[in-house]
Amino acid sequence: MESLNVLVLYFNPKIRMGNGVGIFNGFQQSQKDKNERLFVRYLINWVANAKVIFIILLLVILFTATENVKLYACMGMVLSIAIYFISLHPIIKSLDESNMITPKGYSKKLGIMIAGFMVMFTAAIAIYFIL
Repeated sequence: MESLNVLVLYFNPKIRMGNGVGIFNGFQQSQKDKNERLFVRYLINWVANAKVIFIILLLVILFTATENVKLYACMGMVLSIAIYFISLHPIIKSLDESNMITPKGYSKKLGIMIAGFMVMFTAAIAIYFIL
């Protein structure tokens, strides 16, 4: 799923699906000014590049790491994903409530999806300790 999001960010960031930035009404506004458009494009590519690093590191851990490293990586994933709810979710929720995001309610759907990732990694940790 993250790989698809990377493709969206690189090749069609304006769409409103697949975590494209087109959901932000301000994105369209930013495209009117050349300097602002370049700045926004830089930030979008920065996020996509960070996601590529994240994906590659997870693949390396999955295919080469010991069981202990995989366990600690899962714990790290839960903690790092939780940061979303502290730093980003309040912002996107406020934007959603201020009608700055289309479709309305996107912040809730995104929060549920991200919470699902936390549940998945937490379940993997629980299964490790049970088995």
